[in-house]
Amino acid sequence: MKQDNPDSVVAYRTAALAGGLVLLLGAPAFADTTDDLLDKLRAKGILTQQEFLALKQRKTTEQRQAPPPPVAQQPAQEAAPASATRVNPALAPSTPFITMMDKGIGMHIGPVDLSFSGNINAFYVHDMPDRLSPSTTVLGGLANTGGNNSASVRNGLLPGNFSINLKTRQEGYDIGVTFGFYPGLNSVSGVGGANSAGNARALGTSGIDFRQQFVTVGTPRMGTFKAGRDIGLFAQEAILNDFTLFGVGSPGGNIAPSNTTFGRIGLGYIYTDWIPQITYTSPEFAGLQGAAGVFTPLNAFNFSGVSGTLSAHDEPQIQAKVTYTVPDGTLGPVGAKFWTNMVTQNFKSNGIGDAPATSTSHRALGGDVGAKLTLGGAALMLYGYTGDGIGTTGLFFDAVSATGEKRSSNGYIGQLTYTFFERLTVGGSYGLSHLGLANGEVNPLLVKDNESESFGIHYKLTDWINLVTEYTHTHSRAQGGNAASEDTVAAGTIVFF
Repeated sequence: MKQDNPDSVVAYRTAALAGGLVLLLGAPAFADTTDDLLDKLRAKGILTQQEFLALKQRKTTEQRQAPPPPVAQQPAQEAAPASATRVNPALAPSTPFITMMDKGIGMHIGPVDLSFSGNINAFYVHDMPDRLSPSTTVLGGLANTGGNNSASVRNGLLPGNFSINLKTRQEGYDIGVTFGFYPGLNSVSGVGGANSAGNARALGTSGIDFRQQFVTVGTPRMGTFKAGRDIGLFAQEAILNDFTLFGVGSPGGNIAPSNTTFGRIGLGYIYTDWIPQITYTSPEFAGLQGAAGVFTPLNAFNFSGVSGTLSAHDEPQIQAKVTYTVPDGTLGPVGAKFWTNMVTQNFKSNGIGDAPATSTSHRALGGDVGAKLTLGGAALMLYGYTGDGIGTTGLFFDAVSATGEKRSSNGYIGQLTYTFFERLTVGGSYGLSHLGLANGEVNPLLVKDNESESFGIHYKLTDWINLVTEYTHTHSRAQGGNAASEDTVAAGTIVFF
């Protein structure tokens, strides 16, 4: 008898086994047929006893796990109305918990909007001051003096900025939280905070001015309450409408630059500053809106070196603001916004080191008015302030004499800009800040006027990137006739996101 070729036996067993597995796995409903097939394969020696038992066990397991056969459906008597359909909420499509914001950088996280914003700026600044001499000494003057020109790469009027904003609505209230970090480019001494005097040497470090942290709570009908540290009300509109805000303006110290320049601060308006506050802003009624708040009081500060200080605080500082935006079309093609602000604070001596070293107190009071008119690409801004005991340059800087008597001060700005093709803006401005002497005071070296003329070109390269060039002439005069001036050119970029 001819013996089978071993290769043929292997092929036969393999084919038979494959066929058996197909029947076993592909037709689980035919249980008897499958069992018979397995028995025959074992009897013919195609399956070993071990293979036979393993396949039997697998068949039993798959039968237990198989879904039940479909049940024949009876014809429906009548279709159920659509309104009767019930959807299992667990199977319904759900809204993503985190989604993109429609604009800006941020996301919606459930009921909370999280957004990020900020700016980075850098300018090459070349400053050409008068030489320092007895005739150019102006204490409290903002025009630089020195023996040489100076060059730097530095921030402009604004430092850098990175802000985190959270907004949500809870039980009918709109709630907002803001944290604002303001880092600088240049190294600072660290004495006096992040914007202290520059420190132009190796291995230095820049400062971070954490000037914003506040919460807002309100409704469209009730208005909004704010608590925390944020920009002040008095002179706020002046700096926010200043054309040098996105540039350099008057540079201040440029040999060892700090993290900000003066811009037009002290050269037409007093710096509004960032102050701890609790303020209320009303809803807008036909373009009219008001705000008022209590602020932490500030010292009368000896900025020039020849002034007095008053540092006792038994009352809060009060600031208030009213704005009116003319409804569109009221003045034809002209757009218009008007504003007025006030600030008041009581000063009192805190004893030794203050002037005078008694309990005598003074009340500082200041106010401002402003207007911005627009027509097509043209914009005109006019602003003025006056006060008694509010000082100059910064709030309450040089506000009182060495004997503690109040000084009067005032200032003004005229600014005109024109934007071509929504990208190129050309502008110029002139401003002056004046400080008077106290009754009976003789102080010939104290600043009388700080003024500047500034011209700039801003080009919007992209939605984020703005290119800036500027020329600024700064002039300071003392009470006794001394004067100093400087010329500054700057070029750089400021990027907003």
